[in-house]
Amino acid sequence: MIPYGRHDVDEADIAAVVEVLRGDWLTTGPAVEQFEEDLKAWTGGVPVVAVSSGTAALHTAYAAAGIGPGDEVITPPITFIATQATAVMLGATIVFADVQADTANIDPAAVEAAITSRTKAIVAVDYAGHPADMDELRVIADRHGLILIEDAAHSLGSTYRGRPVGSLADITAFSFFPTKNITTAEGGAVAVKDPQMLMKAREFARQGLVRDSARHRIVEEGPWHQEVHSFGLNYRLPDVLAVLGSRQLDRLCEFKARRAAIKAYYDASLMGTVALSTPVQRTYVEPTWHLYPIRVPVGARRAIFEWLRIEGVGVQVNYLPAHQHPVFADLGYRRAMCPVAEEYYGGEISLPLFTHLADDDIDLIVDVLKSVMRDHSGLGSRHDEP
Repeated sequence: MIPYGRHDVDEADIAAVVEVLRGDWLTTGPAVEQFEEDLKAWTGGVPVVAVSSGTAALHTAYAAAGIGPGDEVITPPITFIATQATAVMLGATIVFADVQADTANIDPAAVEAAITSRTKAIVAVDYAGHPADMDELRVIADRHGLILIEDAAHSLGSTYRGRPVGSLADITAFSFFPTKNITTAEGGAVAVKDPQMLMKAREFARQGLVRDSARHRIVEEGPWHQEVHSFGLNYRLPDVLAVLGSRQLDRLCEFKARRAAIKAYYDASLMGTVALSTPVQRTYVEPTWHLYPIRVPVGARRAIFEWLRIEGVGVQVNYLPAHQHPVFADLGYRRAMCPVAEEYYGGEISLPLFTHLADDDIDLIVDVLKSVMRDHSGLGSRHDEP
């Protein structure tokens, strides 16, 4: 089986982790501080708080933004459910805005139409590693006095109009799950521009502890004193994982180049395949490709998917539109509310994409896919080319 994704850990990564294991710090310590500094170099200098997962990063981002009961948060439906779940856990109401048909990123026009007096934040998801249209969203957010958040779980290392992801939104959330562009095994981070929001993010991810004596409300205690002004959670990233992240960042340019080469190889190999669409790239973005999402006829998607798996190709589907999850259905959300997203999902299959994927493996994947498409392209409706 050719896997759908695979981490890229080398001997230098392993040696760095072993060195930490032999040292004095396993949990949050100097390696975390170094990782945050190293990551800051990829966000255009925007300060970073390292956390324990991409979900923790989103939760921390919403807490830093002050999201709470009564607030509406606009998100796209094509994303992992954590984008919505972490806002709901803080009491927010999710408002779904449909996506663009070619990139599956949130449509700025749909965002504008979804804004109400209760809207607090707009969330853009960089699907597959392709940045959303952040300048258009920035104009909308500023016009309405909203916080702009970027879910960049897929897109560390990507640029938009020459600027790095991490510098585009007010708050940016990253994920370092093993299949992502770099890994810390489990881990994530938030990049936060505003100093007050940055402080809130850091404290929320450290159980709400206030260590700055100048801010203490209880003043008669000793130098050991720390206190909590608002509740937080233990979202600390340990040193033993942070050092892996720092070493991975040393190779992010290499990872990005290989992922781009794989994407280009797929594009060339699949050109002209009947009833199949390949992922687009806008001229003003330079993605770090996390996924290679193709689209096939909706009525044939399941058969094509299952046959690829039988033939040893580890494909995946990303993602069930979030509003179709039963948890949202139970809250009164209905199907057909985001038709572009639902159409995109209906024909989407993600082909294997990871740095060690060999050209020979891609040739095999393409041969199997073309064979399957010849057998099943008569089923269902054909997608229009983007």
